[in-house]
Amino acid sequence: MSLEEVYDVTIVGGGPTGLYTAFYAGMRDLGTKIIEYHPHLGGKLHVYLEKVIWDIGGLPPTTGERVVENLVEQGTTFDPTVVLGERVTRIERKAGVFEVRCRSGAVHLSRTVILALGYGVLNPKKLTIDGAEKFEVTNLYYTVGSLSRFRGKRVLISGGGNAAIDWANTLEPVAEQVTISHRREEFTGHERSILDLRASSVRTMTPYSIKELHAEGDEISSVSLENAATGEVEKIEVDAVIVNHGFDSDVGFIEENDFRRKGEYCIVVDEHMRTDIPGIFAAGDLVYYDGKLHLISGCFVEGATAVNSAKLYLEPEAEESAYVSSHNERFSEKNRRLELQGAIGGR
Repeated sequence: MSLEEVYDVTIVGGGPTGLYTAFYAGMRDLGTKIIEYHPHLGGKLHVYLEKVIWDIGGLPPTTGERVVENLVEQGTTFDPTVVLGERVTRIERKAGVFEVRCRSGAVHLSRTVILALGYGVLNPKKLTIDGAEKFEVTNLYYTVGSLSRFRGKRVLISGGGNAAIDWANTLEPVAEQVTISHRREEFTGHERSILDLRASSVRTMTPYSIKELHAEGDEISSVSLENAATGEVEKIEVDAVIVNHGFDSDVGFIEENDFRRKGEYCIVVDEHMRTDIPGIFAAGDLVYYDGKLHLISGCFVEGATAVNSAKLYLEPEAEESAYVSSHNERFSEKNRRLELQGAIGGR
């Protein structure tokens, strides 16, 4: 199936980078489409809906869920076409137009493409113990959807990175007892988070890893943990087990296209977010350049830079960047409507 309308820019990825990129593309009067693999917008933030995010400039401590709501509202300001549940498998240029091909057979046509894939399609690394999968419908978790389900529970978290440590700190005041085990002596998360962990009531067990799950009925009731240094095994009673061993990333079509890459996942871009393929740009966790900093705040600037590059690629005589919203005519009518609704202060 071919979708005949040709867009100015197609953004592959509907996470924080893709959403802000779509917003800025609207500021530059570009016909915009977002293609997202998941059935919802928001990207990886859906793994952290109840976590509090502190490090987005100008935003007070806010839950991941609320950040997603804000990003979606902002990203759809200029009514981009949004395609959900589609996995891009290949991008080809034909007759001056990019064909963005999807697994479903759909072909989306675009004059430029901006890749905002993050680390690709992320799948949590599963616990490699025979029979573990049967507990995924009861009390074995790879993501934390709701804190309330762990209230008053004895929770074991397996993992030593940022996600595991953050969940241990977050669940400590909610659960009856939190234990975190890590197969190495030292944790690998952010220094501040590790200090908070050490100062909390969370029990830390290093270097321990899960050796065996014990069940009563269809739920895990206890876990045997083995010390990697001594071989000693300790059995602890649990009501829930959370496994945070990282993610397997599937970057799919990027491996098939002729992008210059850094490591396994990242595409090398220049300071204008241009890839080695003219007309294809990239932003967010996907990209590498000297001085790259992996922050949500940084991905917003990268997305806007990619849009400006796409605009100049299409219209070399265009302004190098959009006017900021306080001076941008596209917002005049929107501001008037918001004032009438009392959503912003009047002049």
